Amino acid sequence: MDLIEKIESKKANIGIIGLGYVGLPLAMEFCKAGFTVVGFDIDDKKVELLRQGKSYIKHIDDSRIADNGSRFSPTSDFSKLSAMDCIIICVPTPLNRNREPDMTYVFNTTKIIAKYLQKGQLIVLESTTYPGTTDEDMKKILEEKGSKAGEDFCLAFSPEREDPNRKDFSTSTIPKVVSGYTKKCLAATKALYDSIVIKTIPVSSIKVAEATKLLENIYRSVNIALVNELKMLFDRMGIDVWEVIEAAKTKPFGFQAFYPGPGLGGHCIPIDPFYLTWKAREYEFTTRFIELAGEINTQMPYYVVQKTADALNERGRTIKGAKILILGIAYKKNVDDMRESPSLKLLELYKEKGAVVDYNDPYIPEIPKLRHYNLDMKSIPLSNDTVTSYDAVVLSTDHSDYDYQWLYAHARLIIDTRNAMGVSLNDRKVVKA
Repeated sequence: MDLIEKIESKKANIGIIGLGYVGLPLAMEFCKAGFTVVGFDIDDKKVELLRQGKSYIKHIDDSRIADNGSRFSPTSDFSKLSAMDCIIICVPTPLNRNREPDMTYVFNTTKIIAKYLQKGQLIVLESTTYPGTTDEDMKKILEEKGSKAGEDFCLAFSPEREDPNRKDFSTSTIPKVVSGYTKKCLAATKALYDSIVIKTIPVSSIKVAEATKLLENIYRSVNIALVNELKMLFDRMGIDVWEVIEAAKTKPFGFQAFYPGPGLGGHCIPIDPFYLTWKAREYEFTTRFIELAGEINTQMPYYVVQKTADALNERGRTIKGAKILILGIAYKKNVDDMRESPSLKLLELYKEKGAVVDYNDPYIPEIPKLRHYNLDMKSIPLSNDTVTSYDAVVLSTDHSDYDYQWLYAHARLIIDTRNAMGVSLNDRKVVKA
């Protein structure tokens, strides 16, 4: 039985490396479709929780893990890769402190796969990366022992399109771009994802698929930078940018609404554009548009802090020594994901200014040691007395759990970065930032 027949008959063993916000929901979809799935992760705590039928991601219920328990086997034993027919890589692709790609996770994972590589296996990368990662860098690692991509094993790239906690789309209903090193590789990859998603979109090469994912996120980054810049300009002009956007989006064509905020968050938009910027240097090309958008977006936390300082100053208070409460540490509303969250930068900047800072987030009870931050903080409970005691409350993430009318009634000053309060620019208690 060849690989495609195994996939179509649901007899293919699926291995997914990385059980985070991309890998875990993907594993659940394959289990739901009738496949046997082995989930690989280096974090033994995650593996143990999953073995107990428990989820560590808010929008994935424990019941989904438990319901698929007979088909899903989480493990940190990577020797089991040799028994997989299809191996999907869903590991992080962060930036280092110089804003250059950190490919450690992808390349180390590829080296482990190479150690256990078997004839006839399909290897798929889903992690967002620069064009050339899969069919140049990964291929070289996988072929070191003599196996040939397209002959002895199949190699492919299919970019993830997860949007945590989104209600109108899920892993199975989002069309999936698929590619392969050869036509045979593409056919196997298409068959694999056809088994779980509503529609697959085959493209002519792996590099096209890699570039597609980058374009999706660069498009968002650039447009968010545009409204962030307009927010700062319109603020000086006494114009409410949120009202402008609401009016503009009534046009039924030629306009898509993007919204400003305290900065970019999540694993995609703040990071992915710089993968192309870095790769472009190899071709002696400067991606000025992308870099300008990145410059504007990374400056937004500084803008929020300056607006806070100005607002406190108008009330006879300095930011040094002021008590500040940040609402929301997650990068977007109603999720427990704080990867690249601008709230983390806000915490750091306020502390550098000498403020006394606390935070509240209903989904993130404490901030562990992170890649670029070591804040060691716990979420404080909200009450009438606690909110009133702060000189300023900074609304960074507009979780639905927050009672904004209650907040308005008890806070002395609100720095609203999301227009969650819905008040006019003339409101004395709320500063839009």
